[in-house]
Amino acid sequence: MESVSITVNGQRREAPDARPHTTLLNWLRGQGLTGCKEGCAEGECGACAVLVARPDGEEGTRWESVNACLVLLPALSGGEVVTAEGLGTPQHLHPVQRELAVRGGSQCGYCTPGFVTSMAAEYYRPGRLDGEHHAPNGFDIHALSGNLCRCTGYRPIQDAAHALGTPPEDDALAARRSRPAPALPALHLSGPGGDFQRPGTLEQALDVLAGHPDAKVLAGGTDWGVEVNLRHARAGLTVAVDALPELRELIWSPDAVEIGAGLNLSEIERRLAGRVPLLAEWFPQFASRLIRNSATLGGNLGTASPIGDSPPVLLALNASLRLVSAGGEREVPLAEYFTGYRQTVRRPGELIRSVKIPLPLAPVAAFHKIAKRRFDDISSVAVAFALKLDGDTVREVRIGLGGVAATPLRARATEEALTGQPWTEAIVRAAARLLRGEGTPLDDHRASAAYRAAMLEQALLKFYFARQEQQEVGA
Repeated sequence: MESVSITVNGQRREAPDARPHTTLLNWLRGQGLTGCKEGCAEGECGACAVLVARPDGEEGTRWESVNACLVLLPALSGGEVVTAEGLGTPQHLHPVQRELAVRGGSQCGYCTPGFVTSMAAEYYRPGRLDGEHHAPNGFDIHALSGNLCRCTGYRPIQDAAHALGTPPEDDALAARRSRPAPALPALHLSGPGGDFQRPGTLEQALDVLAGHPDAKVLAGGTDWGVEVNLRHARAGLTVAVDALPELRELIWSPDAVEIGAGLNLSEIERRLAGRVPLLAEWFPQFASRLIRNSATLGGNLGTASPIGDSPPVLLALNASLRLVSAGGEREVPLAEYFTGYRQTVRRPGELIRSVKIPLPLAPVAAFHKIAKRRFDDISSVAVAFALKLDGDTVREVRIGLGGVAATPLRARATEEALTGQPWTEAIVRAAARLLRGEGTPLDDHRASAAYRAAMLEQALLKFYFARQEQQEVGA
């Protein structure tokens, strides 16, 4: 058995009493670093946010904000964390802390440390002043989409964000970006309630899973962390795979782009750089920046949730999955992957290695998410479209649906009704009525079955009229 150690605010700290299911939040508070708070224990409020050092290329570091309540402490062993306490002191405030203070961006203060660390991550974002400017100082306010404030109001917080300059030359955290991020070492931790392993290679991970097919596979932990916190779930063995190099590749070839299952969504977004427009439209609508800094495609598909946001998009993109085990590797179309509620064709001991998207892409695509909040919320209905036209005739269309059945699914009947037909309002309206009946939506606390059916119909109409408007503007 090995021990857990983490660099916190520049100082190495040992965690000899760490257990496999101890969260980073609880451990930090036990260390006296009580700036990060527990507000929701499921990654929705941001009160627990901290900065984590992540690789930025081979030689650099990027500071990313994550929800400490969802990070298992052993999963970060060997890593580097900065809390609000590590940014500044009452005598020497960090620029983010100073701007929040002087502009009235804090009232009760419960959420403030989380805002501070999320703002600091954006403050240190490489190239903030380059390319598309979200504000005069380049600050992307969506960096705070996972941080909730219940009393101050967001205007002074936004004012503070937009008042930030660039880091001074003597800023230690800015200078830290020029050095490599720490590599997370292999780890085997045993303790009350189970074991935790971080294998050093893919081969080792597959051997472990072959011997323990019921092990919990951990990547970003944004789903499993909720189970640990709110349902007190415990796994006999947790196997962390997010640092495996084979699961962190992103490879372009003439006929496909292959995305590693262990890459977090923020990293995928940066590396794709808009070259898959449907994914570029989807990324900002997936939870929040805090969640996307940890969540992975492998995890979102591995849980097989019928309301996961990635399956409809990937179904529309005609994606397939590379599944790997100690016995070999196979490729499965995503449309054939889901077999029932939270059930898939993935065999015991198998890992999702990557997601493969065929090229060329459909030139017309869109993602529509219907939820109670615009950001940081779970879908009531999710619909993705990918359309290829020959002139004004539909050559191929794929429609991915989420939230309207026990599994994500393709709208096969609607696709068939549109294929080969002229792309006209009359045809689309008839197909929209057909789409209304796809799936088997249920009544629940998010939406009624009737509402979900209505949103399916409206989604196709919106897709049609949005394209017509774009064509008129471009004419």
